[in-house]
Amino acid sequence: MTSIRQNHEPSLLPDFCNFGVWLRILLGANGLAALAALAGNHLFSELPSELGALAAHFELPLIASLALLCIFSRFTESLSYGHGVAVVILVAMATTAETHVLLLPFDRLTTTPSRLGLSLFWAALCAATLLLYFHARARLQSPALADARLMALTARIRPHFLFNALNAVLGVIRSDPRRAEEALEELADLFRVLMRENRELVPLSVEIALARQYLNLERLRLGERLQVKWDIESCPPDALVPPLMLQPLLENAVYYGIEPGDQPGEISIHFARRGDQLLIELANPYVAGASNHVGNHMALANIRERLMLFYDLEARLETEAENGRYVVRIVTPYRRGDAA
Repeated sequence: MTSIRQNHEPSLLPDFCNFGVWLRILLGANGLAALAALAGNHLFSELPSELGALAAHFELPLIASLALLCIFSRFTESLSYGHGVAVVILVAMATTAETHVLLLPFDRLTTTPSRLGLSLFWAALCAATLLLYFHARARLQSPALADARLMALTARIRPHFLFNALNAVLGVIRSDPRRAEEALEELADLFRVLMRENRELVPLSVEIALARQYLNLERLRLGERLQVKWDIESCPPDALVPPLMLQPLLENAVYYGIEPGDQPGEISIHFARRGDQLLIELANPYVAGASNHVGNHMALANIRERLMLFYDLEARLETEAENGRYVVRIVTPYRRGDAA
């Protein structure tokens, strides 16, 4: 099971398949190359051409190294940290040497053994420097800090409907005692989830079941005003998602989209897999300028930060309001769990 601890464990190599890691490595490597060009520059007017020539020699091996490390990430993850560092440096040097061989017929400069050795040295130095950066970053963002942030974020998710749900249960306890008992069990399940540590990704089916329990509680007081349309035909059964993601979104949809109106309103929920990504889309009625929409951004910011903790830059949350509908769209990497 994927855990938030894995994003901040100092003993692990960076995830070379993560877009955020690629972006940081590309920026860091280009920054180091620019510093090297500045250090060896004798005439400022020649600096742009020197940077271009340097980029032509290091961009290709850099991208090739990242691609290879992503392809063989399962192998590097099984190694100790020291062995993993050695493999990364060797891959950087090997792709650099191969690039020199490929570019030899087109290189206007003479490729000498000393020049190749210098390139290999800089490739190893650059790889070691970037690995040192990621190691230091992981130690600063220690598991204790990440867990504390996640616990604080989870603690802010407190259903506003608690007293409304209890009042709704009291309203049906005499007329329908069985339904009242079921509602109390559903309420207990919701708070049981809130009290968990919630550090690991959970099956999407668990999140959907929890969301249905929440909606059943809201129907006790809203009745036919609350209509829900589920589109889960394209939903992979083995997808993993951050815990407590759907319920706060549905709570916002009910509070900001259904409660203000006096007519029935529909909340639509759509799941789909697109290649190696999972799409979650939720839409609810929207009245422009309504005063109760102000607090909506706090919950969305909460979810954005939790997505960042779990996925770094690979996940995103987008919102839009048009044609009387407020749409929340979440895209996360498709992580597989046990279908059961």
